[in-house]
Amino acid sequence: MASRRQQLPAMRAWVGILAAVLTTTVGAAPRTTLSGSVPPWATASNLKGATAGTDPVNFRVYLNWTNPSGLEALARAVSDPSSPSYRQFLTPQTFRQQYSPNQADVNAVKSWLTGQGFTVVYTPQNGHYVSAEGTVSQAAAAFGVQFNQYSVNGQVLRSQATALSVPSSLGTAVAAVIGLDQSTYLVRSHRITSDAAPEPAFVNAKPCSAYWGEQSGTVPKAFNGQTVFPYTPCGYTPAQLQSAYGVQSAIASGLDGTGQTVAIIDAFAGNTIFDDVNTYSQLHGLPQLSPSQFTQVVAPGTYHHPEAGSQDPQGWFGEETLDVEAVHAMAPKANIVFIGAPNSNQDLDAALSHAIDAGLANIISNSYGFSGELLAPGFIKPYNDTFLQAVVQGVGLYFSAGDDGDEFDAIGVRSVDWPASSPWVTAVGGTSLGVGASNQYLFETGWGTGRSLVVNGAWNIAPPGEYWYGGGGGTSRLFAQPFYQVGIVPDSIANYFGTGRARAVPDVAALGDPTTGMLVGETQTFPDGTVRYSEYRTGGTSLSSPLFAGMMALADQAAGKPHGFANPALYAAAASGAFRDVVPQKSTLAAIRVDYVNGVDSSQGTNTTLRTLDYTESIFTRPGYDDVTGVGTPNGAAFLNALGH
Repeated sequence: MASRRQQLPAMRAWVGILAAVLTTTVGAAPRTTLSGSVPPWATASNLKGATAGTDPVNFRVYLNWTNPSGLEALARAVSDPSSPSYRQFLTPQTFRQQYSPNQADVNAVKSWLTGQGFTVVYTPQNGHYVSAEGTVSQAAAAFGVQFNQYSVNGQVLRSQATALSVPSSLGTAVAAVIGLDQSTYLVRSHRITSDAAPEPAFVNAKPCSAYWGEQSGTVPKAFNGQTVFPYTPCGYTPAQLQSAYGVQSAIASGLDGTGQTVAIIDAFAGNTIFDDVNTYSQLHGLPQLSPSQFTQVVAPGTYHHPEAGSQDPQGWFGEETLDVEAVHAMAPKANIVFIGAPNSNQDLDAALSHAIDAGLANIISNSYGFSGELLAPGFIKPYNDTFLQAVVQGVGLYFSAGDDGDEFDAIGVRSVDWPASSPWVTAVGGTSLGVGASNQYLFETGWGTGRSLVVNGAWNIAPPGEYWYGGGGGTSRLFAQPFYQVGIVPDSIANYFGTGRARAVPDVAALGDPTTGMLVGETQTFPDGTVRYSEYRTGGTSLSSPLFAGMMALADQAAGKPHGFANPALYAAAASGAFRDVVPQKSTLAAIRVDYVNGVDSSQGTNTTLRTLDYTESIFTRPGYDDVTGVGTPNGAAFLNALGH
C-alpha cells in the first residue's frame, strides 16, 4: 500500500461488560432494559426496511452465573502458576452446584417464553441458557422492540432497532439474548486456500516445491533488480512440521498425545472426514486414527432447521478436514472429538458450551471468529461466561486470531478479532515458515503477505505489492490488560489507543501463511463430476490454532495433567527459551506462487504472483512480544520441558 491510512480514535465506550440495566415501563408492566443489546451495525444509514412479522426467529436467553466475581477470582487462581490453587480444577458437576443459575430463575424464563407464545427448545444441564423459537412478531411483542433489516458487509441482516427489554422480575437473572439479531451471520472460518474459489475442489498448480528453495523461477525485476525467487512449497507434510517445530523426537519416543483429548468446534460435518484422515495418514507416515480415537458429536438443542440465510456446508468441509488433520499431525495418538454445529451461523455458541459442560475435552480448538470487535456488548457477555466455565474446569480454549491483519481493510477500523480478544482464551496468530531439505527449521516470519501479479511480463503493482492478508493482531478496544500480560507486552502495543493498557492479541503463533501452508487431503468434487481424494496446500490461522492445540496436547501429556487456560503459564515461560522469538526478516524474502485460474486445472490458464513475506502494516514483528506472533512459536524440547511440569 502506498501509505497507511489515518487511524480512527479509540472507542472504548464498552466499559464494564456488566452494563447497568435500566428499569422502564412498557404498557403497565415494569421492564428491565438489556443495555448493550443493539449491534453497532444496526444504524439508520444501513436501514433497508422493516422485518416481516411472519419471519422465524431462533434465539437463546442467557442467564447470569451466580457469584460472578467469585467465579472470575477462581478462574485466575486455578490458571496462575504462582497461585496455591493452580490446576485445582472443578468438575462440571461441581461447577453447576456452585455457579449455575438458580433453577427458579431458569423456570421463570421458560414460563415467560412459553407465555409469550414461543416454543422452548432446550436448556443445558448448567442452566446457562434457554433456547426458544417463534416469529418476529412474537419477539417484537415480548421484548418491546421493532425489528428491521440492515445492510451489513454484503448481507441483509435482521436486528432490533432499540435495546431489548424483559419483565423486571427476570432482569437480574437474564444476561443477554443471542439470535434475535443476526450478528452470528458474520462469523467466518479463518481458512485460506487460494485466490480462486476453493470449493468444491482445489488443486495446487505446478511448479511448487517439496521444501523451501527446492525449485526457483524467474519473474520481472524486483527488489533492487532481483529476478530469481523460490517457488512456494506444495504444502508441508506432518514430518516436516513435527521436525521444524522440534517435536519429532518426542513423538517418536512416545510423547505423542496419548491419553489426551482435543475437541474441534466447527459448523456442519463432512461425511468423509474419518476416511480422509486415514488416507492422509497412510500417505504421510502417521498412525491410523482408530474408531475409538475419533468421535463426531452434534450438540443437543441446536437448531437443525435454522432460519433462512447464508449456509455454506461445502465451504466448511475444508475447514473440518484441516482442523482434524493438523491436530493429528502434531499429536498422532490424541483422541479427537469433532463437534459440528448443524448450521454455520446460529449454533457455534451452543456447540462450545456443550463441549465444556459435558467435559468432552481438556483442549478445544476454534478456527472461526468475527472480523473485529464490532459486536453488541450483550453478545460478548454470554460467551465470556462460557469461557470462565472452561477455565475453572481446566479446559484450554484456542482461537484463531484472524486472517486480515489489523482488520482496517475489512471493517474500516483497526481492531482485533472476537472471540480471540477475550482475556480468557489463547489467541493463536500466524507465521510464514521455511522448512529445509532435511526438514530443518530455516526461518519464521510474522504472517503478512504482499502480492504482486505478473501481467503480460510486467508487474501490476511492483513488489512488495499490495497487502493481501496476514495474521490477526493488535490491541483490544474492549478488555483491560490481563494480569499475565503485565510487564511483557510493551506499552506501545498495550496502550496503543491511549486509553490505558488493554488486552493485546495474539498470545502465541504457529504456521498460518498459505504461501508456506500445510498439505491436507480431502475428498473433493471435481468439475467433471468425479468425487475423489486429493491433496492441496492450505493455511490461515485456522491452521495455526489446531497446530498449536496439538502441541499443547503433548505438553499436557508431559505434565501428566491438563494446563487448562494456559496463558499465564505460556507468558511465564516466555523468557525461558520455550518460544522462538519471531523477529523481522529481510524485506526481499518472497516466493513465486502459481495458481490455476479456475482452481483445479490449466484449462483457463494460470496466474503468477510474487508473495512477499513479513509484509508490515500497523502490526509487525519485533524482539520480544509483538502483535503478530505474541510471545513466539513453540521451540520443541524447550517448549515441552518448560510446560511439562
